[in-house]
Amino acid sequence: MAPMLRLYNTLSGAKEAFAPIDPAQVRMYACGPTVYDAAHIGNARPIIVFDLLFRLLRHLYGPAHVTYARNVTDVDDKINARAAERGITIRELTDGTLEQFHRDLRDLGVLSPGDVDVPGAPPRFIEPRATDHIAEMRAMIDALVAGGHAYVAEGHVLFDVPAMPDYGRLSKRPLDEMEAGARVEVAPYKRSPLDFVLWKPSKPGEPSWPSPAGIAEPGRPGWHIECSAMSAKHLGKTFDIHAGGIDLIFPHHENEVAQSRCCFGTPVMANVWLHNGFLQVEGEKMSKSLGNFITIRDVLKDWPGEVVRLTMLKTHYRQPIDWTLRGLEESSRVLDRWYNAAGDAPADGAAPDSVIDALCDDLNTPAAINALHGLADAASALRAGANLFGLLARTRSDREQDQVAAAGIDVAAVEALIAERRAARAAKDWAASDRARDALAAMGVSVKDNKDGTSTWTVAR
Repeated sequence: MAPMLRLYNTLSGAKEAFAPIDPAQVRMYACGPTVYDAAHIGNARPIIVFDLLFRLLRHLYGPAHVTYARNVTDVDDKINARAAERGITIRELTDGTLEQFHRDLRDLGVLSPGDVDVPGAPPRFIEPRATDHIAEMRAMIDALVAGGHAYVAEGHVLFDVPAMPDYGRLSKRPLDEMEAGARVEVAPYKRSPLDFVLWKPSKPGEPSWPSPAGIAEPGRPGWHIECSAMSAKHLGKTFDIHAGGIDLIFPHHENEVAQSRCCFGTPVMANVWLHNGFLQVEGEKMSKSLGNFITIRDVLKDWPGEVVRLTMLKTHYRQPIDWTLRGLEESSRVLDRWYNAAGDAPADGAAPDSVIDALCDDLNTPAAINALHGLADAASALRAGANLFGLLARTRSDREQDQVAAAGIDVAAVEALIAERRAARAAKDWAASDRARDALAAMGVSVKDNKDGTSTWTVAR
């Protein structure tokens, strides 16, 4: 019997058995990057966590029966400001930033559309860009205005929050409390301080499109309507899972729910809402002012992508994670042990039940990693389980060759020094043996002497 997947649903506030709307087509959406600057390690956490969930769903339901959409926000105030600051076009900025993001994700072992889609078959991994879905946004806005859920004011279209009695259901914020806590100074054209923008006028030099709702001047969409339009187009008016960081619950996800439900007349937007916890660095909130702001590219300069990925997954996704040097070092040692245990064995068969059962318990990655530790004497099973995590993609031999190449080590010179050291040890010339070892250490090579008198070497850390 297939294991039962249970997920903690922010909407209900409880862990629930996952029951897809259509088991033949499980549908998941995750909020992706706003491409104005290099992604930081806090951005990497949801990408890695929900990549693992995508892998697990494909394992449970079959690769042809899971569709995953992860959007790209490429129209935004931050994008406009950064492009102006750098003196380049908005498209140049967003294309360049997205290209770097894709390189980062490849290094982190995150699946991309090209990894899972099959020519001639429907796409199973979709990466929609907001600017390619303006027509869908305008159509939703027109429907919201026609339905009395939105109104036009001074070139803006705003969602009428008080008109939705159960607004706040996802974030568990009562409407009257939100109204009482709203800031005093609000735009004069808003009926309620809680009302949020669906469409707004474009300033000179900003991207613009023909406006909806009969507005004559061109404009551009608000942030929240983008995800509602993209998810509806690619996954339907109601779908299975919506995922993102805990910081997005309010207002972004709450506003998505409001727009989608009121536009389509559905009781929910997504049945299950998943949110990962915050990330801090060495016990402090990550910020540029504290000098601990770390981009994905920064950390990948010093650590292999597998080390970064494992470090992200050692903490349960709903818990806050403390990003530390010690944690990275520990992950590196774990991967060394796993690669040595798996050797060059193939990943025969499916991931072991112990790993699957742990992941089916609300993506309990700490328990699943413990299960992987228990597979040290089963090389193929260890590799299969780690592969589901997006780890141990290479054999030990391939990994060692990559490490040697990356370190720029002269293999012939290393082998010559090891032979010289072996001869010195046989002659009991310990001074010569030590000189050879020191020379190897200076080259970045660590030597291990085996009980049978042979020696092996690895790239030192």
